[in-house]
Amino acid sequence: MTADRQPAARARTRARNATAVRASTDYYTPGHGSRDYQVSRYDLHLDYQVTTNRIFGHATITARASTTLRTITLSLAGLRVLKLQLDGLPATRFVQRGNQLILTPDRPLPAGIDFSLEIRYTGSPAPLRGTWGSVGWEELTDGVMVAGQPTGAPTWFPCNDHPSQKASFGFTITTDANYRVICNGVLVSCHVNTSRKTWVFEQAEPMASYLATVQIGRYDLVPLTFHAHPPAHRAARLDGPSPVTQFVAAPPGLMTKARTALARQGQMMDTFQTCFGPYPFSSYTVVIPGDGLDIPLEAQSLSVFGPNHLNQGWESQRLIAHELAHQWFGNSLTATTWADIWLHEGFASYAEWLWSEASGNATAATQARAAWRGLAVNAQDILVGDPGPGSMFDDRVYTRGALAVHALRRAAGDGLFFSFLRAWTEEHRFGSVTTTDLFRTADRICGAVAGFDARTILTPWLYRLPLPAL
Repeated sequence: MTADRQPAARARTRARNATAVRASTDYYTPGHGSRDYQVSRYDLHLDYQVTTNRIFGHATITARASTTLRTITLSLAGLRVLKLQLDGLPATRFVQRGNQLILTPDRPLPAGIDFSLEIRYTGSPAPLRGTWGSVGWEELTDGVMVAGQPTGAPTWFPCNDHPSQKASFGFTITTDANYRVICNGVLVSCHVNTSRKTWVFEQAEPMASYLATVQIGRYDLVPLTFHAHPPAHRAARLDGPSPVTQFVAAPPGLMTKARTALARQGQMMDTFQTCFGPYPFSSYTVVIPGDGLDIPLEAQSLSVFGPNHLNQGWESQRLIAHELAHQWFGNSLTATTWADIWLHEGFASYAEWLWSEASGNATAATQARAAWRGLAVNAQDILVGDPGPGSMFDDRVYTRGALAVHALRRAAGDGLFFSFLRAWTEEHRFGSVTTTDLFRTADRICGAVAGFDARTILTPWLYRLPLPAL
């Protein structure tokens, strides 16, 4: 995106997000998120003791009322509020009930008014355990990781916890000097004070609370360098993709293994920029904790892989591709409600097939046929376009979602399909999206194909139980 187009694009994004917030809370994550106000900025100052897992936090939240506010409800789990201010004045009428912090202003705040909250809090952060296992702040053997999806953010800061609530973030994290801190966005500064070190990060692009993360460990951080390669996909533009600064953070003993496993990530980045449009953020970092992980974790501008994911086999390489693709689908373009999670996982899963095709392995069509055969022998008992909270991370959401994307490609043809992908990510950059938004964009870009109708093509894949013929 050129510089002179950014202000207008961001103004459209703000307008879309203001509309999206009116439908922010949903039954997938009850008790999380409020449609009554829109957060525009979080400034988080955290002082953390690694050995005792003790946190002292100071959060400044800038927001605007969407309706008359008689109460302001935030999510905060397992941490105790010490002091609260509203617009710089002490606020004493607040309670913590379950995983919610509820403030009653002395006078209702009228719709449209801007306000700020300052919240000081403390405690020993721990993950939330529930429908999706353990999510949030988690101690490692030596350090910390945060896996926020979908409701883990309140385990370490007070927030309006819903994917439609996108805001900029500032992070100031102080911890033991022999640990490295990695957060979303760009490292602004780092300074040492005796045995403590303070790290300051800025995440300027709007981000959903579940994508905010802090990773603390004894990490080396090195840039990833790649040999130059021509664009690998037949949809390549003549001018080629722009280079993106990429890093890997890992314990020294894992660094060689990590760099070997990530050797083709530069080609992946080039391929995805060709297919999806420019990478949305200023850099991309892969973090490798010393502990093994069940699954990789995605956060805005970074991903986290366990050492058990580090090899050059297809299973590991497809995961590397999948998490990278989430920077476009999930992080830049974020579902307005969790019911549309296929917009994240279906597109990221299809990106695996695009990488397979671009890297000289099986074509996307071959991958799609294999995926269809795998689905055909399983139960057809969820709607991918609204799977319900218990099934939102079901493998079928990923695989059948990818098949829905492939159905669009087959209907449109490669030229229009890749034009659609680039238009989709460009027009909704940093915004909140719905499946209906996707229908509109696909119909506008691919409408030159006789009989093309995105809703008709996708409804059997997303909103009907029987598996459509491929």
